[in-house]
Amino acid sequence: MSHSRLVPGAEVVAVPGRGLAVRTPEGDFLTVRTGDADERLLLSRLTGDKTTTRADTELDRVVRGFEQAGFLADGIPPAEWPADRRHIRLIGDPVLTGPLAGHLTALGADPRTAPAGTTSPADLDDLLATAPAAVVWCLDGPVPDRLWDAADRLPEHGVAWLRCHREGWQAYVEPVAAGPGDVTSAHIRSRRLAATPAHRELAAYWTGPRTLGAPVRLAVPAAALLAALLADDLTRWATSAPDTAGLPARRRLRRVDLRTLTVTEHPVLPVPDVASMPEQDG
Repeated sequence: MSHSRLVPGAEVVAVPGRGLAVRTPEGDFLTVRTGDADERLLLSRLTGDKTTTRADTELDRVVRGFEQAGFLADGIPPAEWPADRRHIRLIGDPVLTGPLAGHLTALGADPRTAPAGTTSPADLDDLLATAPAAVVWCLDGPVPDRLWDAADRLPEHGVAWLRCHREGWQAYVEPVAAGPGDVTSAHIRSRRLAATPAHRELAAYWTGPRTLGAPVRLAVPAAALLAALLADDLTRWATSAPDTAGLPARRRLRRVDLRTLTVTEHPVLPVPDVASMPEQDG
């Protein structure tokens, strides 16, 4: 049988008087029924020790149980960032694009940030000008009306589209849109308006003007968290990594409380096109 290691996040612990238990990547504890298997050899096998070559039918049975439960990595290295998806165009406020560029560079991508003071892209041609694999737009404030209309068409051209923005002490990380039928920023706005009884107030807030008191400052830890969430979503898109927990990345709106750095997930679906009303006779 192949020598396999536990997947990251899975750990085995010896419980006094109760044998072995596995702590799953989700944080649950499961009892391991080892039967007549040698626990010492089992633990050695689970660390990937290739010197453990002695044939043991009972030991192989227990290891197969770990494999079937998805707790073995089989020595497969983590997926690298594909070359054809390395070019990531970053647009928006440097307080967010700066740390995001650092994360993406460390992960193997090639982020390219517009120089400070550069005007926002005016249309789809501007967004596609550098042939990016993905476009990320980060705003340290609400989204002006119609600003992201052109960018919502990027998935139709094979370009992934990801964005985030701040509204007071709340920030929103929207799902990756990577193909036709994915969730766009317009869909998010429609869903949010439909979900609140204060839809008129929310629409007015987005449109402005707004009277402000002391300004909200996006602190370094909060900016780093938002950048990390964006980088994780981009990595999953680029490497086609599976969603192992929570909602699917392409159907998930994340709300971040910038005062406590609490992240909540909300399922979101595309808004279907509305059929035109039939013409009335007479």
